[in-house]
Amino acid sequence: QVRGKREAELKALEHVCDLLKAAEEKQQKLTFWERICAQRCQTLRELQVQVDDGSVSFMGNLSVEENCNIQNKYEDLKRQLGKMEFQKEKLACQLRKEDESLQCGKLKLEEKIAEYKVLTRQLESALEEGRKIVAEEQEKMLNKEEAFQTKLLVLENELREGQEEKEQLLCLFHRNEKHHEVHLKELENSLQKSEDKNQSIQNYVQFLKAAYVTMF
Repeated sequence: QVRGKREAELKALEHVCDLLKAAEEKQQKLTFWERICAQRCQTLRELQVQVDDGSVSFMGNLSVEENCNIQNKYEDLKRQLGKMEFQKEKLACQLRKEDESLQCGKLKLEEKIAEYKVLTRQLESALEEGRKIVAEEQEKMLNKEEAFQTKLLVLENELREGQEEKEQLLCLFHRNEKHHEVHLKELENSLQKSEDKNQSIQNYVQFLKAAYVTMF
């Protein structure tokens, strides 16, 4: 988000590059006009020197029409030179304003670039810190998973051992139950025999009592 915001701000300042290009083009135009102006000034000065110094006799040898044409050309050149000087000053003023705007824009651009670099470093530092935290958390999760797997294996072994022990106890219980059933059956049979024997003895005692009464 920070990077996107800063890139948007930098993009908003891209017109500074356009201003640089426009300034270069206008500087080239100014140089061109200055060169033409210098050439025409030189021509005008030469004509002026000729008029002021030694060309009066030469112009006196010319016809009135030729002198008029030369004078008109001279005046025309003078007017063109004045216009060019005006355009030159106007262009120079415009260039100064654009140069001030350009310098201001360059300053803002440099500030934004410096701010962008600082934020980029902060973002990279935050990303690096985030990667470290993620790596640490991944390592912790891996260690927890390994511990969980180890504990799971221990519990599975304990469960298997408990199941085996349960099966052994059930088997022993069934054997003991069968043994107790057999022993109980034997006890019941023995008790029945003992009761039968006691009944026989009681019958015999009753027989003896009856016999003793009869005899005596």
